Amino acid sequence: MARKKISLIGGGQIGGVLAQLCALRELGDVVLFDIVEGLPQGKMLDIAEVGPVDRYDVDLKGTNSYEDIKGSDVVIVTAGLPRKPGMSRDDLIEVNSKIMTSVAEGIKTYAPNAIVIVISNPLDAMVTLCQKITGFPYNRVIGQAGVLDSARFASFIAWELGVSVKDVTAMTLGGHGDDMVPLVRYASVNGIPVVELLEQKYGAEKGKEVMEAMVKRTRGAGGEVVALLKTGSAFYSPASSAIAMAESILKDQKRVLPTCCFLQGEFGVSGYYVGVPAVLGEKGVENIIQFKLDAEEQAMMDKSVAAVKGLVDSMK
Repeated sequence: MARKKISLIGGGQIGGVLAQLCALRELGDVVLFDIVEGLPQGKMLDIAEVGPVDRYDVDLKGTNSYEDIKGSDVVIVTAGLPRKPGMSRDDLIEVNSKIMTSVAEGIKTYAPNAIVIVISNPLDAMVTLCQKITGFPYNRVIGQAGVLDSARFASFIAWELGVSVKDVTAMTLGGHGDDMVPLVRYASVNGIPVVELLEQKYGAEKGKEVMEAMVKRTRGAGGEVVALLKTGSAFYSPASSAIAMAESILKDQKRVLPTCCFLQGEFGVSGYYVGVPAVLGEKGVENIIQFKLDAEEQAMMDKSVAAVKGLVDSMK
């Protein structure tokens, strides 16, 4: 059986971690593309040379030519400027739109059958632009945001309650920005509602305050990392989150992961890319999981979608 091929567009911090994770998990042969000469070649040589230590055997190639992404099953796009302290994701829209335009054209020309996962910020706008320029079906162009935002939310819950992160289930919906929607009602520890556990620990009033603080921290979690790093944004966590999506697609795992998908009436949204739970398999998005939001959740979702619309419309 021929090995799968994964192409990574953008050889920065996230691109390097993506390449290493692909190799470690032996997901397939990997191509790392960047416009900077020597950068992707050097990173891939470095990762290739540790194959005997980490016991992986895949082909790893660094390149400055889009031609080398030919035949890719999955393309993951990280190209674009990272955030600096004080910047919102939305501040990056003008410069990263130009970069995404040329990237999408390269993918359209050389990897017309690939499933594309976008990580570049501002996420919801960049996915929209990528789909528009490639002209690929909506199920084959998606964005990574929800897996990471949900993992951050779950981390804060686990730390607060003193339980293993492995047993916390939490999910965020909506846009990848300050108006994202962490679903408080559905967060659980091995099926037990987090709200109940916080009530037991602190009482109803204080429990509610603690949850609100975690929701706020989740919404600002990317900025928290940016402020500490001072010279860039998170890269380990977005890379791992995108790999979870890519693995589900490459291995047809049908995992239900929060994904930035194009909505056609789901959750009352039509014609925009927004984060929702989706089944990811060999065809990309194979199903969008719908469920009923209560009035408060729906109001937050509407606010988040309005922010996405404003961002996407500003690109036009």
